[in-house]
Amino acid sequence: MRSSAYVGIGQIKPLAARAAAPGAGCGSAGGGGKFGCGSASGAANLAPEVWEKVRNHPCYSEEAHHHFARMHVAVAPACNIQCNYCNRKYDCANESRPGVVSETLSPELAAKKVLAVASAIAQLSVVGIAGPGDALANLARTFKTFELIGASAPDIKLCLSTNGLALPEQVDAIQALKVDHVTITINMIDPEVGQRIYPWIFYRNRRWTGIEASRILSERQLLGLEMLSARGILCKVNSVMIPGINDHHLAAVNKAVKSRGAFLHNIMPLISAPEHGTAFGLRGLRGPTAQELKALQDSCEGEMNMMRHCRQCRADAVGMLGEDRSAEFTNEKVAAMEVSYELAPRLAYQAGVEAQRQAKAAARDAALLALAEQHSDIKLLVAVATKGGGRINQHFGHAAEFQVYEASVAGARFIGHRRVDLYCQGGYDAEEALPGVIRAINDCHAVLVAKIGSCPRAELKLAGIDPTEQYAHAFIEASVIDYFNDYLAQLNSGSIEHRPRADAAIRQGALISMSA
Repeated sequence: MRSSAYVGIGQIKPLAARAAAPGAGCGSAGGGGKFGCGSASGAANLAPEVWEKVRNHPCYSEEAHHHFARMHVAVAPACNIQCNYCNRKYDCANESRPGVVSETLSPELAAKKVLAVASAIAQLSVVGIAGPGDALANLARTFKTFELIGASAPDIKLCLSTNGLALPEQVDAIQALKVDHVTITINMIDPEVGQRIYPWIFYRNRRWTGIEASRILSERQLLGLEMLSARGILCKVNSVMIPGINDHHLAAVNKAVKSRGAFLHNIMPLISAPEHGTAFGLRGLRGPTAQELKALQDSCEGEMNMMRHCRQCRADAVGMLGEDRSAEFTNEKVAAMEVSYELAPRLAYQAGVEAQRQAKAAARDAALLALAEQHSDIKLLVAVATKGGGRINQHFGHAAEFQVYEASVAGARFIGHRRVDLYCQGGYDAEEALPGVIRAINDCHAVLVAKIGSCPRAELKLAGIDPTEQYAHAFIEASVIDYFNDYLAQLNSGSIEHRPRADAAIRQGALISMSA
């Protein structure tokens, strides 16, 4: 519905007139305006109060995601906008996709579930509300849930995810509830682009469509981001990369959210398999390839840090990123539980993580020292099989995803993950799964694993991917650096020839790795 009845927010200034929001969680660290914060940063790059907020947060820190778990409580079923990439009616227990849930919760049951999960999973550090609709389109349920969790488990960080339409009026309430982390999904700042993504929004008790709807949404999103940043609340911006619609526009989005104080930008691939029933999927719109996604993320990283470890989690996900233990905590099971919340085991786990972090940093620094004499412009990707802890500790056949690192003379940089079907299923090898695994890591020169069988080893080598068990159970970053150092030494000796790899496929709808 196009209408001139809407009066825009008068305080919104043109993009060119904006500066970084005062009080934002990040500051410039020099070098092209790049923020000294975000996914890969550590204590040395951040103000102490900001580091304290992100050090154990698996979504806001790439390093923390190796050690800490998150959970989403599905208390927010209603939504106030429609996105062409979303279908909240679909649910498959073996799939990770935003907006998908098996059960919704009351605030009271959600709070009890948090205590049950925290008692069973010492790694749990964060509880978020991410749907299945929009957290702020369900104000009473969302805020009651946060109140109950804050009262019973004050050590757990609180997060919410929102499309931002209802955000500006709720900033004070969010701050009062001690919600330190807010994710806003911002896919455009140009209403012409937005009208191709959003069929309608529901605002001020009426439905809006077309350019007017996208203009309202964009104004509200940017104002809300600015208000949160001014209060020192860390904001992550999620953007869905939609080829042919907003892929070339997201660089402008990146600059706009940086200028408003965003802490981190997460550019995610469109999930558009037709069986999900989304408008884009039914129209045959494809998701980006691995190289397309990486190229966009790399180009935007010159402006601010990017989140590359996102798993596009379900709205009821429980566990480490890349796994889902929600089946252990169904409504029926939680309702029947006698929960006794103990903080001591969680604090003991966190202390152990600090020791692991120091050991991991020492191993990385030693590997970098050994690499210091090398000079090369070569960069290559290395896939890693890991169950967590920052180590190469998973059998090739047991991996439901591979983490991918870019190796260069600067060190090892995490650039993403690739979902795959399990090669080893119930004691036998699923040969039909191997081609899919190879497609998923086809841009990688090597895959580092704890163990691998002779058949997949031979097939990987035929595909030009070097499988190695040499670094089994060692730290990931140090191992990737050491592998690269050895690779350069072989190049210099003439024993191998460097050849660029082809593109890889981003797998949609893959199995979620379960805890082992």
